Amino acid sequence: MELSKNIEVEDVKDLARLVASTVSMGQPIYVIHFQHKGRHFYGVLGVYNHYYEKQGLPLFYYHATEKPCNGRYVLVKMDEREEITFGDGVKPGWIAVPIINLKGKPEFVEV
Repeated sequence: MELSKNIEVEDVKDLARLVASTVSMGQPIYVIHFQHKGRHFYGVLGVYNHYYEKQGLPLFYYHATEKPCNGRYVLVKMDEREEITFGDGVKPGWIAVPIINLKGKPEFVEV
């Protein structure tokens, strides 16, 4: 089994920008969340297609934190200034990306 290549982003807001830009290009996306060794991991799975002789290289962009984020959605608004928050529902005019809570760390993610 191919383990993912992990890319840790500086802040959860960087992860939010990544998912918001993906949604704005018309691609469906979600953030996964799991706990591992007392930390909370929020991340996005992707594939780097046509990686040499392989069909694709799995990528895991993530941010780890000691405390969970409050909410079921990452909410991003990009007007005159950027706003990023978490909430339990969607807001008009905001990009809303669902957070999917996993029971545990996926096998192919090594963090």
